Amino acid sequence: MTTDTGVGSLADDRPLLGRTSTAERVADVLRTRIAEGYFPPGERLSEDSIGKALGVSRNTLREAFRLLTHERLLVHELNRGVFVRVLAVADVEDIYRTRRLVECAVVRGLGEPPYAVGALDASVTEGERAAAAGDWKRVSTANIHFHRELVALAGSPRTDELMRGVLAELRLAFHVVSDPHGLHQPYLVRNRMIVGALELGDRARAEKLLARYLDDSRANLVEVYTRHIESGDWTV
Repeated sequence: MTTDTGVGSLADDRPLLGRTSTAERVADVLRTRIAEGYFPPGERLSEDSIGKALGVSRNTLREAFRLLTHERLLVHELNRGVFVRVLAVADVEDIYRTRRLVECAVVRGLGEPPYAVGALDASVTEGERAAAAGDWKRVSTANIHFHRELVALAGSPRTDELMRGVLAELRLAFHVVSDPHGLHQPYLVRNRMIVGALELGDRARAEKLLARYLDDSRANLVEVYTRHIESGDWTV
């Protein structure tokens, strides 16, 4: 089944492509849209709709799809088209292993305080406001922003690029959760605690908080994800 969910507003992203539109830039736009929950797992991506919305050629779009397929965000099914990937439980576990290795190393390697946590703090506030409004999809997006900004503290474009793909994959797992309030609400407070530790210049405490956070989040999400995958009870 093909839907235009997430496609209609893609035209707003056309200026991001600039005059020298490339497949890499198109892939970056689509990757961001996946990370922000516009395209759920299992959705077929329409070449015509997306190409028209972004104003790019079919060949450029196909190359972007190929790049995102290599990143494990999309899959190509012969004679059917390109679909947003549905993760296996092992994928979710591997995502968390990667996150723990990278995110904890970033905090550990921050050097001497003070740390530039303004954007990190803003992402927590974004999540808190979304929670107050009962918008748990936006809370999920704010949580992705929190971890993206945390990794950005390293000042490493390569690490940022790596984690953009990893966090986009993570969002695919969030889509199957029928109780996003239960999944995300406990971590709003923990996000705030991590920011607080960094504001005090205590990176050792921040790393301990983050490591426990990721371990608990992994166990919780894997349990929920396994149950939904086995039952086929998708909420997207």
